[in-house]
Amino acid sequence: MLRRSPAQLAFRRLAARRLTVLAYHGVDDPDSFRRQLDHLVATACPVSLEEVAAAVARRRRLPPRAVLVTFDDGHRSLLDAGLPLLRERGIPAVAFVVAGLLDTETPFWWTEVEQLLARGGRTGGDGGLAPSVLVARLKAVPDAERLQAIAELRRTASGPAPPAPQLRRDELSLLEAAGIAVENHTWSHPCLPRCDDHKAAAEAHHAHRALRDVLGREPRAFAYPNGDWDERTERALAAAGYAAAFLFDHRVNLAAPGHPLRLSRVRVNSDTSLDRFAIILSGLHPALHHARGRS
Repeated sequence: MLRRSPAQLAFRRLAARRLTVLAYHGVDDPDSFRRQLDHLVATACPVSLEEVAAAVARRRRLPPRAVLVTFDDGHRSLLDAGLPLLRERGIPAVAFVVAGLLDTETPFWWTEVEQLLARGGRTGGDGGLAPSVLVARLKAVPDAERLQAIAELRRTASGPAPPAPQLRRDELSLLEAAGIAVENHTWSHPCLPRCDDHKAAAEAHHAHRALRDVLGREPRAFAYPNGDWDERTERALAAAGYAAAFLFDHRVNLAAPGHPLRLSRVRVNSDTSLDRFAIILSGLHPALHHARGRS
């Protein structure tokens, strides 16, 4: 109903004066993702990271209905399933990768937590919590406490989490050749505001150096893990010359984007229905989301 409502029409008109940055993770449903991309090409104007960075730096407007497509974490499904679909349609994108996981079979830490719980792992005071609840709780505690809890889960589980093949360094060039810019998403994906000063600085800097060595260029964009903006990291990014950094706040930006290191993104999944995708793209869904007091 919302997609066909007068509100959707009004927000589509407003979208002509805005930048929408889509924030995906993996491409788990290629067929649905294909339909989303076709709708994007038909109704909006896909733009590149370079275009967004230039608009921010020069305080100039982007084309009407500008949309930047981004992916967090570096899931292999982006390479295996997403890249061909993006390339076929000539849609540029950005992949924010966790540099410390490249060339490994180490699962993302939140996935490992869920899998260790399924194998009977326990951590003090959190027995019986649903996996998603425990992950949310671990995102909210000091980082040292999070690492201690994961270590305890590993000790008490009946076995380790299964391996999860990650992107390889030599595959990053395949992404870039297809118009998917590879950028910084920290070394290990902690929640930066929960880290001490040393680790907060090291997470961005270590990943920057690793990506520079692989890509042969300086990374120029950053996505805050979990969307958690961190003042210390922002200062470090500014000092390193980063052109853009992205939140995960389910908001849209003005067509002439504001603060270069606090650009908003809207959350979307590859299996999101086309009706919901349309109201996300217009900005109606984010507006209703925040009107209900959600973050």
